[in-house]
Amino acid sequence: MEAELEKFRRELELIGERARRAALALGGVSPEDKVKALELMARGLDGAREELKAANRLDLEAAERSGLPAPKIDRLTLTDARIDAMIAGLRTVAAQRDPVGRVLERRTRPNGLEITKIAVPFGVVGIIYESRPNVTVDASGIALKAGNAVILRGGSDAFNSNRFLAGVLNRSAMAAGIPDGAVQLLPWTSREAVKLMLKLDKYIDLVIPRGGENLIRMVTSEATMPVLKHYKGVCHLFVDKGADIDAALKIIVNAKCQRPGVCNALETLLVRRDMAASFLPRFAETMRAEHVEVRGDETVRKFVPGAKPATEDDYYAEYLDLILAVRVVDDVKAAVEHINFYGSHHSDGILSPDADDVKYFQTFVDSAVVYANASTRFTDGGEFGMGAEIGISTDKLHARGPMGVDELTSYKYLVVGNGQIRE
Repeated sequence: MEAELEKFRRELELIGERARRAALALGGVSPEDKVKALELMARGLDGAREELKAANRLDLEAAERSGLPAPKIDRLTLTDARIDAMIAGLRTVAAQRDPVGRVLERRTRPNGLEITKIAVPFGVVGIIYESRPNVTVDASGIALKAGNAVILRGGSDAFNSNRFLAGVLNRSAMAAGIPDGAVQLLPWTSREAVKLMLKLDKYIDLVIPRGGENLIRMVTSEATMPVLKHYKGVCHLFVDKGADIDAALKIIVNAKCQRPGVCNALETLLVRRDMAASFLPRFAETMRAEHVEVRGDETVRKFVPGAKPATEDDYYAEYLDLILAVRVVDDVKAAVEHINFYGSHHSDGILSPDADDVKYFQTFVDSAVVYANASTRFTDGGEFGMGAEIGISTDKLHARGPMGVDELTSYKYLVVGNGQIRE
């Protein structure tokens, strides 16, 4: 085991050195050359889609043999439509304004010093993620546009897909003059290699974990560099007084059932008490038709036949499955209290025609994204016009919500004088 760890250390050092050299060179790459690289990356994926689907099939076959749940297999699957979406994401990122060098602030001091705050790349960004191979493409494209090199460690269940994707992306970038090492994937699935990667603060400036709560807590506890994270996506919707029941049910089905295995899927539904009698029986019919298991409080169970009793743990749960916790609350204030206590500060929404309740909800819910009369499924870089995202942060320091190219830059100050000294 010690010999294997030493091998990991040596190879990680080489990966880190290549990434650092690439990052230093990327800082001087022109916006036009970045656009060229992203376009070649998009073309490379398009031209290799059959080989990519073949690599993906190896992962899917292994996942089915291991009994991976259906929602997780869905996250792992690369269809033509999803490949098209990855390609479109790269091109959308390419078309965005270059974030590097943009002036964030400028001032002249009374002594004549000119101070300019500009956006700069982070340098080397590490991404640790599970299941979804599209993250390989999203992260690489966004990192490159922001002038960063990226070191990727995908989940073992997507290893073949990720290895193929990273190879296509790095080769395509090199064809545009980007240095070798701008996109690298760890060639191992061992957790020990991940722990060693998290000590590589000599080379890695920032690490972003994307996956389950256990992964993110492990990364946060082990990393010696800054971490941008969200532990889980416990997303809520609140059905307020006077809500249009047909519209509310349509939104709830979309939020819960479209892709239950993703972090912006609905996990807890709150219903205003004076809506319970009119809303919950129709809700019960809809959930039964959608094969959703309901876990509710005493009032919910009175109106929803077959609902299971909800425990305290259910209101903290990120199910990532067709299971929904439901609670009846007195009013909008009670809904906000519930969300701020049990939620994960990810994405939460109110379904209401009442402007005052909407304003109260959006003001006091402490989440990265707060919706009114819309599905939580829109919390996504593509849906926010970013083309793609490198993750969704529920932190409050450096970035919050979907993270695109702007969120993968830091800043520095340029100070110009003409001989000033501090008195």
